[in-house]
Amino acid sequence: MVKAAVVCSEELWQTGHGENHPLRPERLRRGYELLTAYEAFDGQHSRLIPARPATTEELLLFHSEEYVRAVQSLSHGESEYAPGRYNFGPGDNPVFEGMYELAALKVGAALVATELVTSGEADVAFSLAGGMHHARPNYAHGFCIFNDVAVIIHSMLSRGLKVAYVDIDVHHGDGVQEAFYDTDRVLTVSVHESGSFIFPGTGFVRETGQGVGRGFAVNLPLAPHTDDEVYVWAFEQVVPPLLEWFGPDVVVSQLGVDTHYLDPLAHLTLTTQGYTKVVSMIKNLAPRWIAFGGGGYEASVMPRAWTLAYGIMSDIEFPDELPPAYAAKYGPGTLRDPDKPHVEPRTKDVARRHAALAISELKERIPGLRP
Repeated sequence: MVKAAVVCSEELWQTGHGENHPLRPERLRRGYELLTAYEAFDGQHSRLIPARPATTEELLLFHSEEYVRAVQSLSHGESEYAPGRYNFGPGDNPVFEGMYELAALKVGAALVATELVTSGEADVAFSLAGGMHHARPNYAHGFCIFNDVAVIIHSMLSRGLKVAYVDIDVHHGDGVQEAFYDTDRVLTVSVHESGSFIFPGTGFVRETGQGVGRGFAVNLPLAPHTDDEVYVWAFEQVVPPLLEWFGPDVVVSQLGVDTHYLDPLAHLTLTTQGYTKVVSMIKNLAPRWIAFGGGGYEASVMPRAWTLAYGIMSDIEFPDELPPAYAAKYGPGTLRDPDKPHVEPRTKDVARRHAALAISELKERIPGLRP
């Protein structure tokens, strides 16, 4: 048994959305290279595990047969299916050669991570390329083709496991929430910048589930410019008591780094220090843990944040100075942010009040947060 494993293969960045797309292949390559430069996989209790492609049958745990066929066809340059029917086209979700193989490999990596954790072979498994939390059963959405998170949760439900999903990506985990909106066997918790300001425009406190699932979908929307202090405080008010109440067998987390103050697609102002505090809390709350890299679109930030997250998972304290081989290629620097952004006191007060109001409303709506 190992304490922690990263599931990753070089094929995950051999193709992709393109170098001009926010989800460019460089993100993954740099994350893998930094972990390798730190010799993160050389210890007795840490391993690098290759990904494998998901089978069609595994994709059908969540996606429709028509959609899987359409992605295969479009990926191979065929014209049998109209791209727009499945939300493919210029912009967020371009069609590109090999997209089926890439998306299926991401789902396969998630399934490998799931097997490692549920079999007891690892305490935690981290799929760097995963966390495609926007994809729907029959269409692409928000850079996401197949929803690896929804697939693995369905696979665990079929084995009778109780799953909590914690999403700290700056964007609401709408596809995962929707997938399990009417069940009490999955608790979905998303902490994100408010949909009033950012894609996908959902994730409000009033979205609490339906039927037997009412009270098992939880959203904590935050105001722009929320910083480390406010974010960590708000997270502590909501997530630990919910997980204690729910008592999951497995915690699945999407650890998007696009909450960082340098990220070009959002407006929160976290540093790596705030990020790691939250990741540490998730570790302490998880009986068994499957983690995904998620979003993050500033190339200098994401590899550092993922490395810090894996250090928490594996109980490895990485030196702060970036390794020479990595620094020679990408420039010198430190693993942890040396500075933090200045947030005006008035702006910070607005963010805190916004979070406090959201928490107060959640306590009225969510049974798991009531005294």
